[in-house]
Amino acid sequence: MDNKVLQVIVALFIPPLAVYMKTGKIDNDFWINIVATLLGGFPGVLHALWVILR
Repeated sequence: MDNKVLQVIVALFIPPLAVYMKTGKIDNDFWINIVATLLGGFPGVLHALWVILR
C-alpha cells in the first residue's frame, strides 16, 4: 500500500495524525488541523486531505 493511500485512510479517522505523518513535525498545519477537527470532524478531514494531496 502506498504511503499516500495510508495517509488518506488515516485522515478519515484521525485527521491530525495524518497531517503529522505527512509533515513529520508539529507545525502550523498540525495546529490548524487540531482546531478544525475540534470545530467539527468534517473540517478537520477536509484540511487533512488538502495537506496530504497538495
